[in-house]
Amino acid sequence: MPLESPLARRYFPASNSNYSGRIKTIARRPHNAPPTRDTGPRVNDRIRCPEIRLIGADGENVGVVSPEKGMELAEQAGLDLVEISPNATPPVCKVMDYGKFKYEQQKRESEARKKQKIVEVKEVKFRPNTDTHDYDVKMRNVMRFLEHGDKVKVTLRFRGREMAHQDLGRDLLQRVATDVEGVGKIENMPKMEGRQMIMIIGPAGNK
Repeated sequence: MPLESPLARRYFPASNSNYSGRIKTIARRPHNAPPTRDTGPRVNDRIRCPEIRLIGADGENVGVVSPEKGMELAEQAGLDLVEISPNATPPVCKVMDYGKFKYEQQKRESEARKKQKIVEVKEVKFRPNTDTHDYDVKMRNVMRFLEHGDKVKVTLRFRGREMAHQDLGRDLLQRVATDVEGVGKIENMPKMEGRQMIMIIGPAGNK
């Protein structure tokens, strides 16, 4: 009979008569996922208040009825009972085609997103000694960006000994600020960031 080590006796005691040779499966606690949040209006049998103010399919005011009566009228019309004013007393419900209602709502939201203007920040770089022709070219870009509704980051970079003449840079940015009056407005006044002087201009129409 083979000799048993103390370690084996410790973890596998022979005297344990309850050991059946099977590994018991440990039951895991089921993961309870949070319920899906429904942000839409309540429809048909989900409307559980005692009474509702009902608007018919043609817009007529039917009056205060029970949700069951409202569902009955909606079924007769082949439509749905939709809660349109849940905070009213009693809640206001309407007989309508819920699928069509959702489609039109999504269409309106899509159109609203299309009309939203995404404001971008365009950068236009100047030098303290920018000549008149180069200045005019850059200012046309500044004006074009502002007219399209974008912001403009005007960057003025100093090189070498130009750092000793920051007043020239401020004068140039003041000239830019004057030239954009009526089209743009200064949102961030000129400030130094390292070897750069920066000014932010936004469209004049932004509030």
